[in-house]
Amino acid sequence: MSELSHIDETGAVRMVDVGGKPLSRRRAVAHAQVQMSPATSRRLHDLPKGDALATAQLAGIMAAKRTSELIPLCHPLSLSHIEVTLDVQEGIVDITAVAETTAQTGVEMEALTAASIAALTIYDMCKAVDKAMTIGDVRLLEKLKEQV
Repeated sequence: MSELSHIDETGAVRMVDVGGKPLSRRRAVAHAQVQMSPATSRRLHDLPKGDALATAQLAGIMAAKRTSELIPLCHPLSLSHIEVTLDVQEGIVDITAVAETTAQTGVEMEALTAASIAALTIYDMCKAVDKAMTIGDVRLLEKLKEQV
């Protein structure tokens, strides 16, 4: 179990001690996708609950900032940049989330959280008009670390 950073030698969960690590510039990019009917994808700005794209973008940004409250062993980070973009195609919304910080630990969980919550927000806002939507392809696209 020693290769799992959140498990100690006895098998108990733990928060990793990053106190001795140097500060680094960190960047992570994550992706999620919502599949829906083509008709739904054409209505994303005009739904009964409002503009799904604007709401999902804000929800993703807010979620990234609260990742440590949602994922028990994540460190709270001061994020220097969060960007959530939504690319609408026929029947698909591709979500890309970017998170950046200068810290002792990475921001991949913040980027993944932003992409996931943006996808869930689109689902929530569209569920009244499309019962067959799916969320998928949640993955980390990029993780960078450079010394400061």
